[in-house]
Amino acid sequence: MHKALALAHYIDHTNLAPEATSIDIAKLCDESVQYNFHSVCVNPFWVPFVYKRLEKSPIQVCTVIGFPLGCNLSKTKADEAKQTFDLGADEFDMVINIGLVKEGDWSSIIGEIHQVVEAVKGKCVKVILETCLLTKEEIIKACQASEKAGAHFVKTSTGFSKAGASTEAVVIMRHSISSTMGVKASGGIKDKQTAIAMIEAGATRIGASSSIAIIS
Repeated sequence: MHKALALAHYIDHTNLAPEATSIDIAKLCDESVQYNFHSVCVNPFWVPFVYKRLEKSPIQVCTVIGFPLGCNLSKTKADEAKQTFDLGADEFDMVINIGLVKEGDWSSIIGEIHQVVEAVKGKCVKVILETCLLTKEEIIKACQASEKAGAHFVKTSTGFSKAGASTEAVVIMRHSISSTMGVKASGGIKDKQTAIAMIEAGATRIGASSSIAIIS
């Protein structure tokens, strides 16, 4: 496979801007088909639009749950996941309850993630840790809790906090989970060199809005 195509398939082509319009989201979809990105990642409102636009393509429909703060009620997160599942979403990037991580309430965290996993009936759930707000020990334990709850990936960042992905965080995450679980690096990845560094550190997926610049 051509190197650019191989790199493209790592990427969730993303637009989570609150001011995004249907024109912006249509462009995101069309670019994903053109460049063969793994998925289009959008806010829940846009899932039906993206599902219809990508219906005849292999590109996955990815959305975010409890975004960007993670402080929603657990039932709200599960309901949001179920609604977007019913509307055609294939992958669900949910924000962990960061306050509960800080408190070490792993039972509640596992329960909440499991509710989302159950709501989407086995489809791909990625747990966003917001690693810039966590200690190394908290990242490790959050990864382990995510795996125990049945999630398929852990993800570095929302891109809406004080910092994005780092190779250091990716290495910690990769070593905290089993080889069957994925690591998504997201937040501030704007060029090929950074994307490749994340993959070499252990990332199996890249979230980016600068996807075309990354593969060009």
